[in-house]
Amino acid sequence: MADHQRIHPVDVERPPPSAPAVPDAFLGSDKTEEAGLLPPNRPASSAEVPRKKRNRCCRCLCWTVVAVVAVIVLLAATVGILYLVFRPKIPKYSVNRLTVTAFSVDANLTARATFNVTVTAWNPNKKIGIYYDDGSDIGAWYENTKLCNGTFPEFYQGHRNTTVLGIMLSGEARLQGELLSALQQAEAEGSVPITVRVDVPVQIKFGAVKLWRMTGKGTCDLVLSSLSAGDEISIKSSSCHFKLKL
Repeated sequence: MADHQRIHPVDVERPPPSAPAVPDAFLGSDKTEEAGLLPPNRPASSAEVPRKKRNRCCRCLCWTVVAVVAVIVLLAATVGILYLVFRPKIPKYSVNRLTVTAFSVDANLTARATFNVTVTAWNPNKKIGIYYDDGSDIGAWYENTKLCNGTFPEFYQGHRNTTVLGIMLSGEARLQGELLSALQQAEAEGSVPITVRVDVPVQIKFGAVKLWRMTGKGTCDLVLSSLSAGDEISIKSSSCHFKLKL
């Protein structure tokens, strides 16, 4: 007798079994990156500066720039006001006379010279005085060789004042052969170029306020008729310039 096959009934309306649920922590990095989120245990990047700190730095920088600009504007305004009130002008100087007391050259080509120089200083300012301080130097040069030197007197020059100064220069210098030949040729032609240079510390007085010490630099290019002691020496031409160095 044949075995009878058993037939089990099937529920056709029952849905197929679903896959087991997987926790979000095991879904991988793609989903996390797409969501724009960091993993729970991942440290924050050092490049991610807090917004408040950045804003604070920007404010500090802005205030610094504003302060610097304000100081510059204030200084410019102060200088402008001083200029309008005092109308400063550069003082003027001239060499009116130069007398050769002694000038000689020995066998070793050493020149010894003594000059008396008359300098006129004119302060054209109405409200500005000038202090001439110690530490000055004034010298007579032939080309690049200083023949003799002295010091500029210490004194105060008032408003719109003209002062005549007598300054003695003395010294010695070694002349090269070519330089001595050129000097002798200029002497024979009656046109000896001599330059008088002065460096003098000065202080400018605006009203009752005395400013810091500056250096006055003056240059006078002269052409003399002679360098012989005892001769009547005339200044054939003269050109003087003066400037202040802060």
